[in-house]
Amino acid sequence: MSTARRLLPQTRAMIRTLFKRLDYHTLGPIYCDEGGDAFWKAKRGPCQTLGIKLAEVLRSRLKQGGRSLYVGAGVTELPVLAMETMELGRTVVACNLREDEVAVLNQACSDAPFRFIHQDAGDVDGAFDHVWIVSVLNDPERFPELSALSYGRANPVLFDVAAFTKEHETVVALAAHCLRKLQLPGLVTTSTEEINWITDWCLRRNISCVVEPKSYPTAAVEDPVCLIRVGT
Repeated sequence: MSTARRLLPQTRAMIRTLFKRLDYHTLGPIYCDEGGDAFWKAKRGPCQTLGIKLAEVLRSRLKQGGRSLYVGAGVTELPVLAMETMELGRTVVACNLREDEVAVLNQACSDAPFRFIHQDAGDVDGAFDHVWIVSVLNDPERFPELSALSYGRANPVLFDVAAFTKEHETVVALAAHCLRKLQLPGLVTTSTEEINWITDWCLRRNISCVVEPKSYPTAAVEDPVCLIRVGT
Protein backbone atom coordinates (compact mmCIF):
# COMPACT_ATOMS: atom_id res chain seq x y z
CA MET A 1 0.00 0.00 0.00
CA SER A 2 1.41 3.39 -0.99
CA THR A 3 2.65 5.79 1.65
CA ALA A 4 0.74 9.04 2.01
CA ARG A 5 2.52 12.03 0.48
CA ARG A 6 1.92 15.72 1.00
CA LEU A 7 -0.64 17.36 -1.22
CA LEU A 8 0.65 19.57 -4.01
CA PRO A 9 1.19 23.25 -3.07
CA GLN A 10 -1.59 24.40 -5.40
CA THR A 11 -4.05 21.99 -3.80
CA ARG A 12 -3.14 23.13 -0.29
CA ALA A 13 -3.49 26.76 -1.43
CA MET A 14 -6.97 26.07 -2.82
CA ILE A 15 -8.01 24.39 0.44
CA ARG A 16 -6.82 27.37 2.48
CA THR A 17 -8.73 29.71 0.17
CA LEU A 18 -11.94 27.70 0.46
CA PHE A 19 -11.84 27.71 4.25
CA LYS A 20 -11.17 31.47 4.30
CA ARG A 21 -14.15 32.13 2.03
CA LEU A 22 -16.69 30.14 4.04
CA ASP A 23 -19.48 32.11 5.69
CA TYR A 24 -19.09 30.65 9.18
CA HIS A 25 -21.79 32.89 10.65
CA THR A 26 -24.35 31.29 8.33
CA LEU A 27 -22.91 27.81 8.90
CA GLY A 28 -23.22 28.22 12.69
CA PRO A 29 -26.94 27.49 13.09
CA ILE A 30 -26.76 24.79 10.39
CA TYR A 31 -24.32 22.77 12.49
CA CYS A 32 -25.32 23.82 16.01
CA ASP A 33 -28.53 24.60 17.87
CA GLU A 34 -26.59 27.32 19.70
CA GLY A 35 -23.00 28.51 19.93
CA GLY A 36 -22.32 28.14 16.23
CA ASP A 37 -19.81 30.98 16.02
CA ALA A 38 -17.75 29.53 18.87
CA PHE A 39 -18.02 26.08 17.32
CA TRP A 40 -16.50 27.19 14.03
CA LYS A 41 -13.86 29.33 15.72
CA ALA A 42 -12.66 26.14 17.39
CA LYS A 43 -13.26 23.71 14.51
CA ARG A 44 -12.30 25.49 11.30
CA GLY A 45 -8.55 24.99 11.83
CA PRO A 46 -8.77 21.29 12.78
CA CYS A 47 -11.25 20.62 9.94
CA GLN A 48 -8.69 21.93 7.49
CA THR A 49 -5.66 20.22 9.06
CA LEU A 50 -7.24 16.82 9.65
CA GLY A 51 -9.01 16.97 6.30
CA ILE A 52 -5.68 17.45 4.51
CA LYS A 53 -4.18 14.48 6.36
CA LEU A 54 -7.10 12.27 5.34
CA ALA A 55 -6.87 13.53 1.75
CA GLU A 56 -3.23 12.47 1.68
CA VAL A 57 -4.19 8.99 2.88
CA LEU A 58 -7.00 8.62 0.34
CA ARG A 59 -4.85 9.80 -2.56
CA SER A 60 -2.80 6.61 -2.27
CA ARG A 61 -5.98 4.46 -2.25
CA LEU A 62 -7.89 5.98 -5.17
CA LYS A 63 -7.15 5.55 -8.85
CA GLN A 64 -6.65 8.30 -11.37
CA GLY A 65 -9.76 9.37 -13.24
CA GLY A 66 -12.32 7.43 -11.19
CA ARG A 67 -15.61 8.57 -9.68
CA SER A 68 -16.58 9.21 -6.05
CA LEU A 69 -20.01 9.57 -4.49
CA TYR A 70 -20.16 11.69 -1.33
CA VAL A 71 -23.20 11.20 0.89
CA GLY A 72 -23.88 14.19 3.14
CA ALA A 73 -20.79 16.15 2.07
CA GLY A 74 -20.04 19.39 3.91
CA VAL A 75 -17.20 21.52 5.23
CA THR A 76 -15.20 18.52 6.46
CA GLU A 77 -15.03 17.06 2.97
CA LEU A 78 -13.52 20.13 1.26
CA PRO A 79 -9.86 18.97 1.41
CA VAL A 80 -10.65 15.50 0.08
CA LEU A 81 -12.81 16.87 -2.74
CA ALA A 82 -10.01 19.26 -3.71
CA MET A 83 -7.45 16.45 -3.72
CA GLU A 84 -9.58 14.14 -5.84
CA THR A 85 -10.36 16.68 -8.53
CA MET A 86 -7.07 18.60 -8.60
CA GLU A 87 -4.55 15.78 -8.18
CA LEU A 88 -6.27 12.64 -9.45
CA GLY A 89 -8.56 14.12 -12.10
CA ARG A 90 -11.51 12.31 -10.58
CA THR A 91 -15.20 13.13 -10.88
CA VAL A 92 -16.90 13.80 -7.55
CA VAL A 93 -20.62 13.96 -6.84
CA ALA A 94 -20.99 15.72 -3.49
CA CYS A 95 -24.56 15.39 -2.19
CA ASN A 96 -26.04 17.36 0.70
CA LEU A 97 -29.69 17.54 1.77
CA ARG A 98 -29.28 20.89 3.58
CA GLU A 99 -30.00 23.50 0.93
CA ASP A 100 -28.66 26.41 3.01
CA GLU A 101 -25.32 24.66 3.47
CA VAL A 102 -25.07 23.82 -0.22
CA ALA A 103 -25.48 27.53 -1.06
CA VAL A 104 -22.71 28.53 1.37
CA LEU A 105 -20.35 25.83 0.14
CA ASN A 106 -20.88 26.59 -3.54
CA GLN A 107 -20.34 30.28 -2.93
CA ALA A 108 -16.93 29.46 -1.45
CA CYS A 109 -16.18 26.98 -4.26
CA SER A 110 -16.97 29.35 -7.13
CA ASP A 111 -13.62 28.69 -8.87
CA ALA A 112 -12.95 25.20 -7.49
CA PRO A 113 -13.16 22.17 -9.82
CA PHE A 114 -16.14 20.71 -7.95
CA ARG A 115 -19.60 21.71 -6.76
CA PHE A 116 -22.08 20.50 -4.16
CA ILE A 117 -25.57 19.41 -5.13
CA HIS A 118 -28.79 19.50 -3.13
CA GLN A 119 -29.86 15.93 -3.83
CA ASP A 120 -30.36 12.58 -2.15
CA ALA A 121 -27.29 10.46 -2.96
CA GLY A 122 -29.53 7.46 -3.43
CA ASP A 123 -31.08 9.14 -6.47
CA VAL A 124 -27.76 9.80 -8.22
CA ASP A 125 -27.19 7.84 -11.42
CA GLY A 126 -24.04 6.00 -12.39
CA ALA A 127 -21.38 3.81 -10.82
CA PHE A 128 -18.56 4.84 -8.47
CA ASP A 129 -15.34 3.18 -7.33
CA HIS A 130 -15.43 5.14 -4.05
CA VAL A 131 -18.33 5.95 -1.76
CA TRP A 132 -17.88 8.41 1.12
CA ILE A 133 -20.57 7.97 3.77
CA VAL A 134 -19.36 9.51 7.05
CA SER A 135 -21.59 10.28 10.05
CA VAL A 136 -24.72 9.84 7.95
CA LEU A 137 -26.13 6.47 9.02
CA ASN A 138 -25.83 7.45 12.70
CA ASP A 139 -26.90 11.09 12.37
CA PRO A 140 -28.51 12.08 15.72
CA GLU A 141 -30.77 14.66 14.06
CA ARG A 142 -32.22 12.25 11.51
CA PHE A 143 -31.98 9.03 13.56
CA PRO A 144 -32.13 10.00 17.26
CA GLU A 145 -33.04 6.58 18.69
CA LEU A 146 -30.61 4.65 16.53
CA SER A 147 -27.84 7.15 17.24
CA ALA A 148 -28.43 6.97 21.00
CA LEU A 149 -28.11 3.18 20.90
CA SER A 150 -25.05 3.33 18.63
CA TYR A 151 -23.19 5.68 20.96
CA GLY A 152 -24.28 3.93 24.17
CA ARG A 153 -26.53 6.78 25.31
CA ALA A 154 -29.89 5.01 25.03
CA ASN A 155 -32.10 5.18 28.13
CA PRO A 156 -33.76 1.75 28.54
CA VAL A 157 -36.74 3.35 30.29
CA LEU A 158 -37.43 6.00 27.66
CA PHE A 159 -36.14 4.20 24.56
CA ASP A 160 -38.72 4.31 21.75
CA VAL A 161 -38.59 0.83 20.21
CA ALA A 162 -41.12 1.64 17.47
CA ALA A 163 -39.19 4.73 16.39
CA PHE A 164 -35.94 2.76 16.43
CA THR A 165 -37.43 0.05 14.21
CA LYS A 166 -38.52 2.63 11.65
CA GLU A 167 -35.13 4.36 11.76
CA HIS A 168 -33.38 1.00 11.36
CA GLU A 169 -35.39 0.22 8.23
CA THR A 170 -34.62 3.66 6.81
CA VAL A 171 -30.88 3.31 7.41
CA VAL A 172 -30.74 -0.17 5.88
CA ALA A 173 -32.47 1.18 2.77
CA LEU A 174 -30.27 4.30 2.64
CA ALA A 175 -27.09 2.25 2.88
CA ALA A 176 -28.31 -0.10 0.16
CA HIS A 177 -29.30 2.72 -2.20
CA CYS A 178 -25.82 4.25 -1.95
CA LEU A 179 -23.66 1.12 -1.80
CA ARG A 180 -25.32 -0.57 -4.77
CA LYS A 181 -23.66 2.14 -6.90
CA LEU A 182 -20.22 0.91 -5.81
CA GLN A 183 -18.11 -0.70 -8.53
CA LEU A 184 -16.20 -3.77 -7.37
CA PRO A 185 -13.53 -3.78 -6.25
CA GLY A 186 -14.23 -0.46 -4.60
CA LEU A 187 -13.50 1.63 -1.52
CA VAL A 188 -15.86 2.94 1.16
CA THR A 189 -14.87 5.72 3.53
CA THR A 190 -17.03 5.74 6.64
CA SER A 191 -16.93 6.40 10.37
CA THR A 192 -15.98 3.62 12.76
CA GLU A 193 -19.51 3.84 14.20
CA GLU A 194 -20.97 2.97 10.79
CA ILE A 195 -18.75 -0.01 9.95
CA ASN A 196 -21.47 -2.52 10.87
CA TRP A 197 -23.90 -1.06 8.33
CA ILE A 198 -21.34 -1.46 5.52
CA THR A 199 -20.21 -4.95 6.49
CA ASP A 200 -23.84 -6.06 6.94
CA TRP A 201 -24.66 -4.89 3.42
CA CYS A 202 -21.68 -6.86 2.09
CA LEU A 203 -22.58 -9.96 4.11
CA ARG A 204 -26.17 -9.99 2.83
CA ARG A 205 -24.84 -10.03 -0.75
CA ASN A 206 -21.93 -12.40 -0.17
CA ILE A 207 -19.44 -9.67 -1.08
CA SER A 208 -16.04 -9.73 0.57
CA CYS A 209 -14.86 -6.68 2.52
CA VAL A 210 -11.80 -5.78 4.55
CA VAL A 211 -11.77 -3.01 7.14
CA GLU A 212 -8.36 -1.37 7.29
CA PRO A 213 -7.12 -1.47 10.90
CA LYS A 214 -6.13 2.19 11.14
CA SER A 215 -8.65 4.99 11.74
CA TYR A 216 -8.23 8.72 11.22
CA PRO A 217 -9.52 11.58 13.41
CA THR A 218 -12.01 14.15 12.17
CA ALA A 219 -12.94 17.52 13.61
CA ALA A 220 -16.56 18.52 12.99
CA VAL A 221 -18.47 15.57 14.46
CA GLU A 222 -15.32 13.89 15.86
CA ASP A 223 -16.19 10.39 14.62
CA PRO A 224 -12.96 8.62 13.56
CA VAL A 225 -12.95 7.64 9.90
CA CYS A 226 -11.87 4.31 8.47
CA LEU A 227 -11.49 2.75 5.03
CA ILE A 228 -13.21 -0.45 3.87
CA ARG A 229 -12.08 -2.30 0.76
CA VAL A 230 -15.09 -3.99 -0.81
CA GLY A 231 -15.05 -6.84 -3.31
CA THR A 232 -11.31 -7.46 -2.98
